[in-house]
Amino acid sequence: MQTLATQDAPRVRDSLGLKSSAHDPGRAVEILSIATANPPIKLRQEDALQGARSVFPQFARLEALFANTGIDYRYNCMPVDWYQTPHTWEERTEVFQKHALDLLERIAVNATEGADLKLSDIDAIVTNTITGLAIPSLDALLMNRLDFASHAERMPIFGLGCGGGVAGLARAARMAQGRPGANVLFMTVDLCSLCARPNDPSMAMFVSAALFGDGAAGVVLRTAEPGAAAGDEANAKARILTFGEHLWPKTRHIMGWDIKGDGFGVVLSPELPALMRDNLGPALRAFLDRNGMMLEDFKGFLIHPGGRKVLETAEEVLGIGRAQIIHSWDVLRDFGNMSSATALFVLERAIQSGVKGRHLLAAFGPGFSAYFAALDL
Repeated sequence: MQTLATQDAPRVRDSLGLKSSAHDPGRAVEILSIATANPPIKLRQEDALQGARSVFPQFARLEALFANTGIDYRYNCMPVDWYQTPHTWEERTEVFQKHALDLLERIAVNATEGADLKLSDIDAIVTNTITGLAIPSLDALLMNRLDFASHAERMPIFGLGCGGGVAGLARAARMAQGRPGANVLFMTVDLCSLCARPNDPSMAMFVSAALFGDGAAGVVLRTAEPGAAAGDEANAKARILTFGEHLWPKTRHIMGWDIKGDGFGVVLSPELPALMRDNLGPALRAFLDRNGMMLEDFKGFLIHPGGRKVLETAEEVLGIGRAQIIHSWDVLRDFGNMSSATALFVLERAIQSGVKGRHLLAAFGPGFSAYFAALDL
């Protein structure tokens, strides 16, 4: 199979008048800080397998799945025995709101402090989740806990699934571009473990028990000063240069939720790796062409680690080596798939490692959809 790296992907020339406004250096968005958090219960993959054995004895022959995920640890909100009994929507929602708000409070405080700001300096708040419900939205509930400015604009997002970390970051960056100088806080939290339904004997539920954990991440954004370039000084901030997305029609069966009487019913198709293998390359190539970029422009790739097969497929399609995607593998090993938050854990690892240069941030979610962001670290 010809990989994306070896295919012809001509650069779009500025002289054609097709250069994206989001790619204009004057409209690049700086990442002032990033913060991540997990609930306190750390679960070894071996212990997760023990719990799955008691709930899904019919899949005992497939227990090797747990050992082949690339995951060593995950984090859960609740003790293991909580997941082994059925729960109502009301019970799930109460637990979700409590733990989601606790994590959001931590990342909001840490992200604003990391940006050398006060909570009252935040001009807009974008909040994303897929694993629970809150009305008023989570951001409104959080503003009753913390000293945000009462006039801060709010944008709650729901439904983007694992892609919500990159998609939400892009929407927050768009808000920052629309209000130069404003401080925009993007937060995403997913408590995937709370969606476990032991009365669902499906293969999808068994697979999800091997993959998913809980986590939250927050990022503070601001438009970069016109004319300033990343890398001009040792403490230059990482930048979002441009972003985009792609939805493949008639693929809603690949990933998502069904609404059941006692919670969300997981939709997770084994067709996912094949769909990515056949379709990721053209979608990414179109994104790069629209923004005058080539795959060779990127030093590294920060891919949402949805699972071992997702990362292996990305390596194959992009024609890249393990070293170029190592932060994704490390986050998968240490945290599992935390849905939307996971891609931002990968971004945090990359920034903390001190790596520089252009990187591609990408994630995938229900729709079926892909979300891309070109970053200069």
